[in-house]
Formats: sequence, structure tokens, C-alpha cells
Amino acid sequence: MKYLNKYLAQENRFREIFQQQLLTLETFEDRQRVADHIAAALSPENLTCDGELSRSEVQRRYTLLKGAEGELFKLDPKVELYATF
Repeated sequence: MKYLNKYLAQENRFREIFQQQLLTLETFEDRQRVADHIAAALSPENLTCDGELSRSEVQRRYTLLKGAEGELFKLDPKVELYATF
């Protein structure tokens, strides 16, 4: 779960700064919430920061997100992974 752990650590660092609820994988609802966050991050606008990122940075982010998405589905096949680009 290399990608998924890296994604959660990255997201939770920001959530701690803004005092938001941390993302976990403990319950089905938590895992679905993570899947929803990944799907949102994969939208073209979010993935490319509205075209501001370099191609290499977009590819790095895409690889991390798709890897995390795949590992999450292997962990819990019941989560709904919405269509992403």
C-alpha cells in the first residue's frame, strides 16, 4: 500500500494544519470518503491546478492518485470508484 499510505500522509498533513478530520481506512465510510477525495483530485482542474503545473508534476500526481485508487480498491472492493480521467 505504498501509494495509498503516501497519499493519506500527504492529505492528513494539510488536514492537521487546518484542523480538519483526518482521513483513515478504519471503516467502510472512511474508505469511501478517501475514494471520493481521490476521485476529486483526479479531475482535470484539480490534477493540473488549472494548467499551472508542469507535465512532469501532473504525471507524478496522476501516478500517485491512480496507484492509491488501485490499492484502495484491492483493500475494499466494495468502495465505489467513480469514473476518472
